[in-house]
Amino acid sequence: MTRNLSPTELKRLHREWRRRSDLRCAMILDGVQQPYNVGGLIRSTAAYRGERIWAVDPTPDPSDTKVARTALGCDRFLDWERAASGPEAVEAAKAAGFHTVAVELTDDARPMFEVDLGPSVCLVLGHEDRGVKKDTLAVVDACVFLPQLGKVGSLNVAQAGTVALYEASRQRLGSSD
Repeated sequence: MTRNLSPTELKRLHREWRRRSDLRCAMILDGVQQPYNVGGLIRSTAAYRGERIWAVDPTPDPSDTKVARTALGCDRFLDWERAASGPEAVEAAKAAGFHTVAVELTDDARPMFEVDLGPSVCLVLGHEDRGVKKDTLAVVDACVFLPQLGKVGSLNVAQAGTVALYEASRQRLGSSD
C-alpha cells in the first residue's frame, strides 16, 4: 500500500535529487507588481535551488505583508537585490556568471524546452500584463516561451516562473554524475 514519506525520508529524497544536478539559477523580476505573485516566485525560486532575485520597481520587497504570506519564509534562502532598471539587473546577473533568459512572447522567442539553458541561468519575468520591458529584452541572452496547448494563451506570472524553473532544473538532472 502506498504511504506518504516521513519528514526524514522527504529530506533524504530532496538531498538525493540535489546531488544529481549542477544547476545554479536566479531570477530577475522586471516590474512584477502583485505581491502574491512575488511571494510565489520567491518560494518557487528557493525550491529550485535559486541563489538570488534581482527586483526592479514596482516589484514589492519580501517584507511586504502579502509577499511574506505567500513566500512562507523562503526569502531567507535567497539573496535579494534591488536594481534601478531591468538592464542593470541583467548586467549584474551576467557579471555573476548567469546566462540571462527572458520568459516572454517575442518574435524571436523559442520554445523553452528547445533551448539549452546551461548550468547557470537567470530567468527574467516581467509585469503581469505588460511583460518584460523592451529595454530589458534588448540586453538578455535569449527569449523563450512556454508552449501552451489549451484554449488559454497565458499563465499567471508566478505559475509561468515555476514552470520555467522546473524546465531549467529538468535540463540539468543527471549533469553532476
